[in-house]
Amino acid sequence: MHRVSAISRTLSRQARRVSSTSIPRPIQRAVLPPKVRHNSGNVSSNPPLAFPCLDALERRTEQLQTQFSSDGPEPSYTTGAHETFTSKEPILLDNGGVLQEFDIAYETWGTLNADRSNVILLHTGLSASSHAHSTPTNTRAGWWEKFIGPGCALDTDKFFVICTNVLGGCYGSTGPSSIDPADGEPYATRFPIITVDDMVRAQFRLLDELGIKKLYASVGSSMGGMQSLAAGVLFPERVGRIVSISGCARSHPYSIAMRYTQRQVLMADPNWNRGFYYGQVPPHAGMKLARQIATVTYRSGPEWEQRFGRERADPSQPPALCPDFLIETYLDHAGEKWCLEYDANSLLYVSKAMDLFDLGAQTREKTTLKRAAMEEKLQKLEGQEITEDVTCTLSLPEKKYEEKPRKVEAGKVHAGPPQDLVEGLAPLRNHPTLVLGVTSDILFPAWQQREVADALRAAGNRSVTHVELGEDISLFGHDSFLLDIKNIGGSVRRFLVDEE
Repeated sequence: MHRVSAISRTLSRQARRVSSTSIPRPIQRAVLPPKVRHNSGNVSSNPPLAFPCLDALERRTEQLQTQFSSDGPEPSYTTGAHETFTSKEPILLDNGGVLQEFDIAYETWGTLNADRSNVILLHTGLSASSHAHSTPTNTRAGWWEKFIGPGCALDTDKFFVICTNVLGGCYGSTGPSSIDPADGEPYATRFPIITVDDMVRAQFRLLDELGIKKLYASVGSSMGGMQSLAAGVLFPERVGRIVSISGCARSHPYSIAMRYTQRQVLMADPNWNRGFYYGQVPPHAGMKLARQIATVTYRSGPEWEQRFGRERADPSQPPALCPDFLIETYLDHAGEKWCLEYDANSLLYVSKAMDLFDLGAQTREKTTLKRAAMEEKLQKLEGQEITEDVTCTLSLPEKKYEEKPRKVEAGKVHAGPPQDLVEGLAPLRNHPTLVLGVTSDILFPAWQQREVADALRAAGNRSVTHVELGEDISLFGHDSFLLDIKNIGGSVRRFLVDEE
């Protein structure tokens, strides 16, 4: 019996025990009297506040309960027509998990030349699909619509552009919402923990299928900027040049903290049900809150000052605890719009992969050793049934958190990039690389892109182009890579075309 099938059946039995007790609960709506009386019998001096935002949340929950109780459709996690590559060869993941088979959704633009040397692999951010640009079969505008096309940043008169939905996503690639072939049920939180490197390895399986031996360029923004660097480190001989926009070479505490907070509010939604919510009401409230937190990190304070100021949505109304200021209504809309468009478990898994990202030499060495040990173990167990307990044994630490100050040698704070990172990026010493950052970005601050550029140069790369857009150029923060066609798009186009 195959190892993966045995593990899947063991975990499936555990999952059923969890989900069998998770019957949708009726909404307990708080009904307040128009006048509040205390024990003394006196009427309260003020009436209770109204909460239209909570009323709307409860109405959506009731609608979803009705939908699911009547065998209505699951939320549709799709952005339209795309191509699908299916790998029947198992893929070993960095943290020991295995997928017996997997799908990668992808779309393409431009024309592949005769020797297949004009390929650009475009990597996505956390929640983006493969639909970066419209296609004849899907005319909906893509998330990088104005950056791809004839004469654009990714010039389709010259290049053949491929974009995939990442492993772990929900827009056609295998992720937690996909069906586990071992038992015909959604993976849910039986899906193994993945890394950015795992995503890249899956993408290169697709390139193998398409007969593409070497990329002209690996290009990405945000999490895609992580992938673009990882592609070069993992497959240096298969990548020509690299573009990393608003990314980093290792996740830092601030961005980890923000993603952790999003995961916590999502998992606190009772409807999340430890990940086993498929076929039931999804954790839409937690997703809405998580998106609101994320949106705060995507833009900049100065831009919001110009855009919203301290304006209230309706100054004629008294202040309220529901959305009141314009900025609050904007965040509410952002969460409302997104809460059923993306799978909650995919958000958890993909954001965790971002947190684990580290191209430093020590981390890569540990991962290499771990993978070698797992490959050896899998070979020995091939064809055998797994009888060991595979239940997760993770537990919270017994001791409460205690501050553990890190020692920093005098004069070493700004002494240059960490040597560990310099060594980790050494495989890119011969790759022309564009590193682009935005000063107003608070999620991936500009110093993180400077760290990448400095580490590459310290590793011996003499072909590093570092561009930093100041606040006088862009106030759009992290979202600049989606909006600034002139400066970001222009920089990418010049780097790709002028240096051919």
